[in-house]
Amino acid sequence: MSHHFSAYMYRLRSIQRWSLMRSTAAENVAEHSFHVALLAHLLCEIGNSLTGRRLNAERAATLALFHDATEVFTGDIPTPVKHHNPKLLASFREMEGIAAERLLSMVPPPLQTVYAPLVSPSTHAGPDGDAELMKMVKAADTLDAYLKCAWEMAAGNREFAVAKQQLLTKLEHMRLPEIDYFLREFAPSFEMTLDELSDEATRPVE
Repeated sequence: MSHHFSAYMYRLRSIQRWSLMRSTAAENVAEHSFHVALLAHLLCEIGNSLTGRRLNAERAATLALFHDATEVFTGDIPTPVKHHNPKLLASFREMEGIAAERLLSMVPPPLQTVYAPLVSPSTHAGPDGDAELMKMVKAADTLDAYLKCAWEMAAGNREFAVAKQQLLTKLEHMRLPEIDYFLREFAPSFEMTLDELSDEATRPVE
């Protein structure tokens, strides 16, 4: 019997994000998941190095890779749509749960206990510490959306102006020192051209 789990996960590259927005560059869910994994890992290491946390950055990156897995069935529903009213959001959450169980049914039984907390962390408890790590994954998810907006704005696309400010406000309200550090030390580079990045890299340190 063939199990289709991995084949479906690869199809995340066919699910497009930002469907209501006019973008200068398309983005799919597979790309987004990779970016969120990078950010979640970095946020955890910032916390470990600078704020005294003891976070498993590798586990956070793994959780991030699967955080939108169910969108292979549901598609990427824009935030303004699914948060339009509580009934719509509840229906989406139910649909998301059904999609998670369908995806898990495609995992061979000996591996289901491994992948259940990754595909459906809200209903399948994972190792101790996953709940704390998911907070970092959610922060990374929002941060990646903000960086997409910043990149689009730097390219002259004002379509993302309001979304950028809304996401920045959301990040600030999280009150996470890891986010504050990233916004100060890493985020400005996303609004630079390649020539500007190259020039900064070769400039002598004062």
